[in-house]
Amino acid sequence: MPQEKTSLFDIREIDAELTRVTLKEVYEALEERGYNPTNQIVGYLISGDPGYISSYKDARNKIQEIDRAKIVEILLVEFQNYNK
Repeated sequence: MPQEKTSLFDIREIDAELTRVTLKEVYEALEERGYNPTNQIVGYLISGDPGYISSYKDARNKIQEIDRAKIVEILLVEFQNYNK
């Protein structure tokens, strides 16, 4: 009889990956609409005003589902990993 192994997963890493995927989708949607995605996302993160994010491809709703502090945290972790 084969030994069963317990699979482990890190919910924080899954959450971080979902945040990265959402940011990529929002970034691409803004770019497709002709906006500067970096400026628009920064404006949203600083002000909390969803008007900075286009509703194109449901980008506004997608980004609002994620806590802004979580987005900043993910961006800083990515920056730190990039600079190692």
